[in-house]
Amino acid sequence: MQWTFVCYKKMALINPEIEDSWSKILKDEFNSQYFIELKEFLVEEKRKFNIYPPGKLIFNAFNRTPFEKVKVVLLGQDPYHGKGQAHGLCFSVPAGIPQPPSLVNIFKELKNDLNISFPAHGNLEKWADQGVFLLNATLTVRAAQPGSHQNKGWETFTDSVIRKISEKRAGIIFLLWGKYAQAKESLIDTNKHYVLKAAHPSPYSADYGFLGCKHFSKTNSILSRHGISAIDWSI
Repeated sequence: MQWTFVCYKKMALINPEIEDSWSKILKDEFNSQYFIELKEFLVEEKRKFNIYPPGKLIFNAFNRTPFEKVKVVLLGQDPYHGKGQAHGLCFSVPAGIPQPPSLVNIFKELKNDLNISFPAHGNLEKWADQGVFLLNATLTVRAAQPGSHQNKGWETFTDSVIRKISEKRAGIIFLLWGKYAQAKESLIDTNKHYVLKAAHPSPYSADYGFLGCKHFSKTNSILSRHGISAIDWSI
């Protein structure tokens, strides 16, 4: 599916694409009034500011991980707001971009948990391609202004995404790191899904329950019990 932001003043067009399975599941969201207003907001933002990630990467998590291939949901909050950092996958940065502190701590836990060596880059596309849905609650941000696109409609959209996964799938593993992500547990049917909670990997909280959580090995143990191929967490 391709959808278009139309700015009637400038007729500016933004044309990100979203993978077909997600397009069908989320059709009602794209046609809703809040989403129309969100698109109008983004057109105006793009006219005035630099917005991350680039339009073609806003739905990168969806395009990398089709609905029926989701095994694990890892929930972030905002895209990175520095130049070149955000590419539509939570916690991930493109190769060649320095690893942000939270991602460094994720790699520390991988080393502690599974003895996986520190990677040379921070691009998590390999995880996404294996079924780890790397979803930010807010899918865009203004350059150098964290949180600038919160409460504009993205959270309504991504909450619906979480509900759809909960309703239409079974046995999905939700990794909820930090209080913000853990507040989304109410959207998940815990009778048919798995929820693993830990502190956020931020340097401010990683030592208080993230480092040592062993979520990577626990995830693979759950997948293996259900006869589902484990995630290769190496990068």
